[in-house]
Amino acid sequence: MFDYHAAFSRNLGWVTETEQAILRAKRVAIAGLGGVGGSHLLTLTRLGVGQFNIADFDSFEIQNFNRQAGAFVSQLNRPKVDVLTEMACDINPELGVSTFPEGVNDDNLDAFLQGVDLYVDSLDFFALEIRNKVFAACAERGIPSITAAPLGMGSALLVFMPGGMSFEEYFRMKGCDADEQALRFMLGLAPARLQMNYLADDSRVSFSERRGPSTPMACELCAGFAGTYALKILLNRGGVPTAPRGIHFDAYRNKLTRTWRPGGNRNPIQMLGLKIARKRVMDSAPDVVAGKTYKRAVDRILDLARWAPSGDNEQPWRFEIVDDHNVLIHTVDTRDWCVYDLDGSSSQIAVGALLQTIAIAASGEGMRATFSRRPDTPETALQIDLRLEADAGIEPDALLPFVQARVTQRRPFTTRTLAVAQKEAMEQAVGEGYRVVWLEGSKTRWEMAKLLFRSAHIRLTTPEAYEVHRQNIEWGTRFSEDRIPEHAIGVGFPVTRIMRWVLQSWTRVKLFNRFFAGTWPPRLQMDLLPGYCCGAHFVIVADEPVQSVDDFLEGGRAMQRFWLEATRQGLQFQPEMTPLIFSRYVADGLRFTVASDEQDRATKVAADLDSLSGLDASRRVYMGRVGFGTPPTSRSIRPPLSKLLLDKA
Repeated sequence: MFDYHAAFSRNLGWVTETEQAILRAKRVAIAGLGGVGGSHLLTLTRLGVGQFNIADFDSFEIQNFNRQAGAFVSQLNRPKVDVLTEMACDINPELGVSTFPEGVNDDNLDAFLQGVDLYVDSLDFFALEIRNKVFAACAERGIPSITAAPLGMGSALLVFMPGGMSFEEYFRMKGCDADEQALRFMLGLAPARLQMNYLADDSRVSFSERRGPSTPMACELCAGFAGTYALKILLNRGGVPTAPRGIHFDAYRNKLTRTWRPGGNRNPIQMLGLKIARKRVMDSAPDVVAGKTYKRAVDRILDLARWAPSGDNEQPWRFEIVDDHNVLIHTVDTRDWCVYDLDGSSSQIAVGALLQTIAIAASGEGMRATFSRRPDTPETALQIDLRLEADAGIEPDALLPFVQARVTQRRPFTTRTLAVAQKEAMEQAVGEGYRVVWLEGSKTRWEMAKLLFRSAHIRLTTPEAYEVHRQNIEWGTRFSEDRIPEHAIGVGFPVTRIMRWVLQSWTRVKLFNRFFAGTWPPRLQMDLLPGYCCGAHFVIVADEPVQSVDDFLEGGRAMQRFWLEATRQGLQFQPEMTPLIFSRYVADGLRFTVASDEQDRATKVAADLDSLSGLDASRRVYMGRVGFGTPPTSRSIRPPLSKLLLDKA
C-alpha cells in the first residue's frame, strides 16, 4: 500500500511536516514535457507536490533520447502526457493530474491555469507566441511563474512574481518578428552568455530552422534550479530573485553568475548585446559544414575519408567514383610553389594518410579497401585505384570514431608525462617497419623548443615561405574548408592583427622583421612556449631509408594511425614538420631559399635535430608533439564531398 508520509519522509528536515502537507495541497502547471518539462514534473512529484496541470501535444521520438525524461524505446510514438503521467503516478499514485494532450493554446489557457499556485515554463525554446500568452495570463491572474532554460551544460533561471516586472516588460518581444523574438529571449534568459565559450559546432544552432543542441545535464540542472525556487515560492520562504534579476549556473565552466538588467532588453548593455548577437547569430552563415547522410557505402566512405590530414589543409586529392566498388583517386602535389613540399613528399605523406583513412572508413561498412597506384602516372599527379569489397570477417577499426575528432592544437599543452601504456599504444599503431623515438623530459623538451624557435626564424624570414603563409591562412574565421583559420594558428589577438597586416606584402615583412623584431612574438607563442609545454615530442622512424613515392605513401599511413591513436588516448597533437623538411634539404644538398643566412641556419637546425633524435634525415618520416590539454575551439574543416568529386572521364 502507498503511504504519502512514508514516501516523502526523507524530505523532512529540509522541510517541516507542516510544509510537506502544504506542498501536497499545491497545484503546479507545467507547459511542455520535453527536455525540461518531464524532469520538472518528476522532481516536483518527488518533492511531494500533490497536483499538476500538464500540457503537451507531442509524442516521444528517437531524437528525444539524449535528454528527455520518459524517452525510452518502449515509449516511442506514445504521447508525452500519457507517459509522464504514468511515471509521476508510479511515484505517487494519489497524484491529482489534469492533462492537456492538445498542448496549451488559446482555447484551453483558462482551464490550464485554473486553480494553479505556480507555473513552470517548459515550452520549446521557439514556441514564443504561446509562451508570451501564458506568461501574460499568469501576470493577469497573479500566478508566480518560473522559466529555467537549459543552456549548454548549465541553467539560467528567471522568476516573475505578481506585482513585479512582467515577462513582456523584461523581454520586450511585442511587435518583433519570430527571429528577433528568439534572439531577445535567448539573450534575456542568459545575459552572461556563459555557455557560448564552449559551443563546439556553430552549425548546430539555427534560428531559421528552429533548432539547437542540448545536453541531459542542463535539463537536470534546470529541474533542480526550478524545483528549489518552486519550493521557496510555494512555501513562502522568500529570498527569490525576480526579474530583472536572474541566476545563471554553468557546470562546465564552474561559474555561477547573478545577472541584473534593469529595464530588461531595453537596458543599454542588452541593446548592445542584441546588436552584436544579430550580426553573429542571425546575419552570418554557419562556419562548419554539416554532415550529410548518403545512401551508398562508397559515398559514406569517401565522406569520412575527406577528413584525412594534409599540410596547411591543402587536400591534394579528388575522387572519381567509377561504380559502387571502384574509385579512381586523383592527386596533385604542391612542390611547384610550396617550399615545405620537397619533391612532393609532404603531399605524398598526406595521400598516404588519406589511404589509411579510407581503409578505416571502409571497415565501418564491413568492407575491405585495396589500393593500386597506376605506374604510368607522374609523381606530381599520382592516380590510385581504390577497390572496395564486402568482407564478412572484417570488423570496424577501433580508430574509426576518431577520424573526425583528430585535430591540430597549436597552443601549449600541460607538461604532464605520458603514461607508459599510452606510448605503447601509439608505438603499436605505426605498424611494422616503423618505430617511434620519444623526446621527453624537461631538458630535452627545452632543447626541442629552442630548435623549433630557430627553425621558425627560417619560416618567417624567407620569401619562399612567405608566399606559402600568405596563401594558407584564412583571416577572421574559426573554421576553414581549405586553409588554416586565423583562430587556429596559435597566437593571441594582438599578434594576429599584426600578422594579418604584415603578411599583405613581403616589403612589410622585411620592414617589420628588421626594425620591430617582427619574428619574436609569433615564434614565442607558436614555437618556443608550445615546444616546451607538452608531454613529449616524437619522431616516427622507418626501418629503411624513405626514398620512393611508395615509401612516403606508407609513411603517411603510419602517421595517420599514430595520430588517430593519440586522439583515442585523449591526447592533443601538433605536427612539427618544418625542422624535418629543412633537414632533408640540407641532407640532399639542396638550396631552398635565396636568403643565404637562413640556408646556413637550416644547416644548424639539421645538425641539432640529428643530435637530439640520434637519427639521420633519410629515415625520419614525421615529427610532432603530443600531450594533455584542452581541444582547440577553431580548426580546419573540409568542403562537402560534392566539391571533391570529379565526373567520370
